[in-house]
Amino acid sequence: MIRTLDARAGVDAVVALLERSPETVAPEIHRTVDAILATVRARGDAALCEQTARLDGWNPARPEDLALAPRDFENGARAVAADVRAALEYAAERIERYHAAAMPKSWRMTDEHGSVLGQEVRALDRVGVYVPGGRAAYPSTVLMTAVPARVAGVREIVLVTPAGAGGRIDPVVLAAARIAGVTEGYRIGGAQAVAALAYGTSLIRRVDKIVGPGNIYVALAKARVFGEVGIDMVAGPSEVVVIADAGADAEWIAGDLLAQAEHDPMARALLITDASELIPRVEAALERQLEALPRRAIAEQALRANGALIRVATLDDAVTLANLLAPEHLELLVTAPTALLPRVKHAGAVFLGAHSPEVVGDYVAGPNHVLPTAGTARFASPLSTEDFVKRSSVIEYSRGGLRAAAPHLKTLSRIEGLDAHGNAAALRLDADGGKTP
Repeated sequence: MIRTLDARAGVDAVVALLERSPETVAPEIHRTVDAILATVRARGDAALCEQTARLDGWNPARPEDLALAPRDFENGARAVAADVRAALEYAAERIERYHAAAMPKSWRMTDEHGSVLGQEVRALDRVGVYVPGGRAAYPSTVLMTAVPARVAGVREIVLVTPAGAGGRIDPVVLAAARIAGVTEGYRIGGAQAVAALAYGTSLIRRVDKIVGPGNIYVALAKARVFGEVGIDMVAGPSEVVVIADAGADAEWIAGDLLAQAEHDPMARALLITDASELIPRVEAALERQLEALPRRAIAEQALRANGALIRVATLDDAVTLANLLAPEHLELLVTAPTALLPRVKHAGAVFLGAHSPEVVGDYVAGPNHVLPTAGTARFASPLSTEDFVKRSSVIEYSRGGLRAAAPHLKTLSRIEGLDAHGNAAALRLDADGGKTP
């Protein structure tokens, strides 16, 4: 049901076994995405209605039917049970608190010549948040995408999510949107939603950036429109690596592995341990917990195809292997997790200790659950307020600073064959007539 691998002789061979086959996207999917983007760009709202009728199973009579009215958000908030609303508000408050602490700041410095240098941070004007929907509801994704945007100062936060039968959006999604600060919303999904956000239509004004996860059509569409607008990342299947020692609870480990495996047949769930006796206990716990899991078939497929229980010689080797995998989620389920943390170089989110299951990061801890996947934690970071701002450099030179820089400007512009560059500084110094700062 799940592989067991031995890496005590070295982690390189195991890394090769764990490498995913390059994901081949069928050519017809690429063609479909390109066609949808092109038709929405050319025909706007009419194309949105046609694609929604064809792909989402409901037929909007007119483009205005795609829009969510303020009363829809209000009705959704009233429709959810009190405990659901309390959970959403609890999660939203923690997400807001964390992202406010991480908000990038404007700053200034003054050099030895009195020249002032610095940075101005400004929020994006308008962003689109994509939330998967249709057959399932993901209010946590609404919170994780919209709350940081609001904290960053974005004034227009546009929700797009595919509707179910008759254009219905689950009330819990609408309630989360109201709590998070979404300012407008539309009943559209897939590549057509990405196209509308990127290019704009009569109904939907274009945005500056698109964030949020989606299926392969959404991922490809986001990649295609990058440059027209910004995007956060191109997300892949969910993944967790659990590093555990002999003191770890096998039932807890199995629960954490299954929490990832139930996402998707392509999800990855790995245990890396220096304790041989832990592996059969985790394997048995997986079998027991699977019996009662509603999404058992999905979880079993994921564990069989992409799961593994891996024995290493030392915990240092476990971290080395984890760094090579650069997972989305990394749990350090060991006696002294903070001792291992300095060696962790590549992970989207790191969970320390026995009482930090990955699920708290999915919902309520505060840090974002939109994370780099498929090894991209080598160079990418979680979604944050930084994704909803842009930075402008600020340069205010003094006369003395320009005078000190002038010979170097002349030299550098000369060797690059750009004499007018050097002249632009020299003209100012000539006009200055040798004045002191």
